[in-house]
Amino acid sequence: MIRFFSITALLCLVVAGILGLLGWRDYNQYLETPVNLSNPNAADTNSATQSVSFTIEPGWSAKRVGNELHEAGIIDKPHWFDMYARLSKKAAGIKTGEYVLSGKLTVPELFETFQQGRTRQYTHTVIEGDNWKQLLSRLAQSEHLKHTLENPSVEQLMQAIGHEGLHPEGQFFADTYAFPKDTTDVEYLKRAKNMLDQVLAEEWENRQEGLPLETPYEALILASIVEKETAVAEERPLIAQVFLSRLVKRMRLQTDPTVIYGMGDSFDGDIRRKDLTTDTPYNTYTRSGLPPTPISMVGREAIHAVLHPEPTTALFFVARGDGTHQFSDTNEQHNAAVRKYQLKR
Repeated sequence: MIRFFSITALLCLVVAGILGLLGWRDYNQYLETPVNLSNPNAADTNSATQSVSFTIEPGWSAKRVGNELHEAGIIDKPHWFDMYARLSKKAAGIKTGEYVLSGKLTVPELFETFQQGRTRQYTHTVIEGDNWKQLLSRLAQSEHLKHTLENPSVEQLMQAIGHEGLHPEGQFFADTYAFPKDTTDVEYLKRAKNMLDQVLAEEWENRQEGLPLETPYEALILASIVEKETAVAEERPLIAQVFLSRLVKRMRLQTDPTVIYGMGDSFDGDIRRKDLTTDTPYNTYTRSGLPPTPISMVGREAIHAVLHPEPTTALFFVARGDGTHQFSDTNEQHNAAVRKYQLKR
């Protein structure tokens, strides 16, 4: 009887060993086999690129992730997925977000992707020359941001991004920013503000000596004027020098974009002689020096141009009508250029 039980126990051990060996082999084969990224029932599947969109929500455990992957048809045998999470001790490192899974990914590579947070990125651009109201209007149209701001006032906007008391104009660096799903508009604006501060500080630190600018904020104001005056990159340092020379000579800047900004919503697309003589804090025909704030968002090129202007004796410039400008040293030359390019005489 004892011998019978011994044989039975031995057989059970052998069977268990075989099953364990087969299970271990199946587990390792599972880890080496690419997951399914061509499942027609999975969301956002592209048969040409073999990619699948998959979102990990906050609070999901590794086991929940495995179950959701299985539900989406991306993996089979979720118990092996859960076992790998436990044995590798990678369960706690999974980051939430929306992922675009593509290529021949294995389960270990899936975990690497989830741990490194390689989430799907969307983009939105702060455009050079836009004012803060235009910036918010474009931002509100971005379908990939989470919108928390609803027609904020100047005070509400700057309080939301942690810069209470500062005017928002020019305070967001003009660039294209990538961001993951569920990024809020406030988070986006904070990033653009931080980038502006960083770039402005870098450019100010390396500025040309002898400029008639006392603070980085003054440089930002002038950069916004240069940004609005021309879209031609090579002209920016020349236009910057014209304005800097006028400041040194205590001449009024007499730049139309500041007048237009001061007119606000009353500007109808045309600037008239009476507009040039109607005083506002931004009218550089009626007031000397720089306006009180920037008049638009700027990129690095405009800031760099102001702090590294190109030497010129010109004190005037006028638009030629093709996007470029005619520069003049004297008022007589300038009036002749105005007649030629503006009045067509």
